[in-house]
Amino acid sequence: MSARDEVLARVRDAIGRDRAAQDVPREYRARSDDGIEQFIDRLHHYLAQTHRIPAGQLDEAVRTILADRGVRRIAVPAGIPDNWIEHVEPLRDEPALDAQTLDAVDGVITTCTVAIAQSGTIVLDGGPGMGRRILSLVPDYHLCVVRLDQLVGSLPEAIEKLDPTRPLTFISGPSATVDIEMVRVRGVHGPRRLEVILVTD
Repeated sequence: MSARDEVLARVRDAIGRDRAAQDVPREYRARSDDGIEQFIDRLHHYLAQTHRIPAGQLDEAVRTILADRGVRRIAVPAGIPDNWIEHVEPLRDEPALDAQTLDAVDGVITTCTVAIAQSGTIVLDGGPGMGRRILSLVPDYHLCVVRLDQLVGSLPEAIEKLDPTRPLTFISGPSATVDIEMVRVRGVHGPRRLEVILVTD
């Protein structure tokens, strides 16, 4: 018997083989009226920068923001429109970029699959425009484009839209942590700077 089998056997013995599964009460609030204002407010609370941009101005806005941030070399997952990055040097993730290369770029640009107003969270699932998880975790700067139709009020609403088999990354503001002395340090587990473009139509 392997160590794994032994551990699982002990668990089965402890809980009993015939124990019926318990119903999980789901009486929590599953919907929220939180919307665009709350989403932006939460992002500002996390010290993220935000922009509301009409769809017709999106291409120019992305190019302007990247230029204003001094971005010259940027990591780009498959699915990002070429006209967003025509004035920078794109580093395509084909073949896969390694951590050292990603650490040396000026930033990364992605889209998202859903955004949560109540918590100011954006969710990436590795699909087109988002790419591998490492792309959004290693570079120091992350520019994310969120469409208004991707915004939901609450986490339960977001879960309904997500595929649990996908590699999900939940991002609530720039990466930060606090040590035992309560000193806040940014950029420990991901980008120190998060900027979100919300496409409003």
